[in-house]
Amino acid sequence: MKERKIPKAVKGLTAAEARAEHERLAAEIARNDERYYREDAPTISDAEYDALRRRYEALEKQFPALVTKRSLSEKVGAAPSEKFAKVRHKVPVLSLSNVFADAEVEDFVARIRRFLGLAADAPLAMTAEPKIDGLSCSLRYEAGKLVQAATRGDGYEGEDVTANVETISEIPHVLKGEAPDVLEVRGEVYMRRADFAALNARQTEAGKPTFANPRNSAAGSLRQLDPSITAGRPLHFFAYAWGEVSAMPADTQMGMVRAFKAYGLQVNPLTVLCHSAEELLRHYRDIEGRRASLPYDIDGVVYKVDSLALQNRLGFVSRAPRWAAAHKFPAEQATTILRDIEIQVGRTGALTPVARLEPVTVGGVVVANATLHNEDEIERLKIRIGDTVVIRRAGDVIPQVVRVVEDKPRGKKEYHFPTHCPICGSEAVRELDPRTGRKDVVRRCTGGLICPAQAVERLKHFVSRRAFDVEGLGEKQIEQFYREGLITKPADIFTLAARDAKSATKLKDREGYGETSVRNLFAAIEARRRIPLNRFIYALGIRHVGETNARRLARHFGTFAALRAAARVAKEGSEARAEIDNIEGLGEVVAEAVADFFAEKRNEDQLDALLGCVTPLPMEEVVSASPIAGKTIVFTGSLERMTRDEAKAQAERLGAKVAASVSSKTDLVVAGPGAGSKLAKAAELGIETIDEEQWLRLAGAATD
Repeated sequence: MKERKIPKAVKGLTAAEARAEHERLAAEIARNDERYYREDAPTISDAEYDALRRRYEALEKQFPALVTKRSLSEKVGAAPSEKFAKVRHKVPVLSLSNVFADAEVEDFVARIRRFLGLAADAPLAMTAEPKIDGLSCSLRYEAGKLVQAATRGDGYEGEDVTANVETISEIPHVLKGEAPDVLEVRGEVYMRRADFAALNARQTEAGKPTFANPRNSAAGSLRQLDPSITAGRPLHFFAYAWGEVSAMPADTQMGMVRAFKAYGLQVNPLTVLCHSAEELLRHYRDIEGRRASLPYDIDGVVYKVDSLALQNRLGFVSRAPRWAAAHKFPAEQATTILRDIEIQVGRTGALTPVARLEPVTVGGVVVANATLHNEDEIERLKIRIGDTVVIRRAGDVIPQVVRVVEDKPRGKKEYHFPTHCPICGSEAVRELDPRTGRKDVVRRCTGGLICPAQAVERLKHFVSRRAFDVEGLGEKQIEQFYREGLITKPADIFTLAARDAKSATKLKDREGYGETSVRNLFAAIEARRRIPLNRFIYALGIRHVGETNARRLARHFGTFAALRAAARVAKEGSEARAEIDNIEGLGEVVAEAVADFFAEKRNEDQLDALLGCVTPLPMEEVVSASPIAGKTIVFTGSLERMTRDEAKAQAERLGAKVAASVSSKTDLVVAGPGAGSKLAKAAELGIETIDEEQWLRLAGAATD
């Protein structure tokens, strides 16, 4: 058998082919984000996920028009546990973008120079540090004393693990020297390999389950409800970043690391300062060569721009800082037998094939499931039940099937992808994209709300931790309540207590329940009757509207009533559709999905019932005396003192909304040399227009 077909080079694609693949990749990435962050049950490896993102970004680089018309729904981190109190991060804890090849590191450095407008020979210092494979943790010190510790969680809200962190000897309760009044230190809690082996030996001796790897053991140890258990586990901590700081003790990344060390915190001694991509790569290869001899696990090297002033200029994209990247080590592989292929049906009706494998150990972890992605992937692999397959794994996630081993006996049973939903029996189709004339890569059940699998998955999404976050109402409870008819739509959640009070069969009398658990469940439901607007929008499960796009919609419209009113009349070609399309980072595909959702009467009926039970809280307005805050700004033409991307990022940091095109809702247009139709449109509508120098003065006044 031949190797799997290599995708056509991006440079060889037509614009239509690029747009089709761009949309397919966005949908596939969104599905995998959903499984990883919401369900805690990923079906794709880190390496495969990163490959999807790299291909997606390559398309945008080659076809810049895609950037203004489409945006990825990106997730950060993992959802906070239901076991601990929640901590809202004052400064979000975001993730890092990944690079794998030398050329990608060179591109990363080159992109930074382009964004900042730096010449190729202009100095640019960067730090390089080992990427510890542990659990991210934030330590908040006030007046030098440790007052709170929290996990990263979803990047905005984490778990309060203060009592547990206080048992870690390497983390000082009181800082040395003159630390800022408020200092939030961020770093990694980890376990050394020797300690991990000893812990597993004790677990085996006691007849308890062993841990898969040091990272899992560190996470499990830190998340113990009993701090005395954490105290008995040999945990360590490296500091490398920060959140809220009342007064910065240094103006460089390396300076901050040195300050942490002076305060008594542990920092990684292998962190170095580099001045070129070549130096970064040299350090990467040095660390990779020493990887096996280190006492702790690492999975790559992290690069960061050293100057904090430049970090501030570079800012963030929705998923990660522009000024940092993680250079990951290669994935690991193994061979095993494919025992079966099962189809999972998601909340949007997507039929996803999952390979059931003969369990095999890859990188110290036993795996029994792998992703097969979609129908086309199965066809490319020419896979049969019983084949010997190569699987690849990177990180603590389910691996992917890479290829069939040609010199092994082939399986006798051919696999045919189902054309009907395995749950409800409805026809499963691959939709035709009217713009490209191509079929969607995903086959979807057409049963909609009559499909139990879709209904259940939508309810799971609704109560998930990044949405309504109802403690005590997890996936198993949703499945059980749906089967029994107790919860079939979101509004049923909020009438459960009232219906239970009138029922002859009380929930507390059911197996697995009791008065305390039921009381806690009803209290958790009551606590979610008021919810931030962005979480409410995300909970609705609108296609292509993940957490990032939900925030964009919430910020633009401010209230759910405003969003609903616009979406109801957002027919193709309408002003309302154009308004949604014009939101920076959304585009026509998201605008169409939003309009389609509100055009569906069953969705509207369920919304009416839901809004009778809950209140979406209006988006908080940016509090600022600056004339920039709350304004909708459009940038057009080229800028000379900064790049347009940098100007957009600056505007958003100052509380402005950046739009893709000029409309009657635009407040200000910043026009540089070469401005064309947007400038003419602004003049036609009488919208204030300023040049780059005026913008810099305006932005400077906003930061004073």
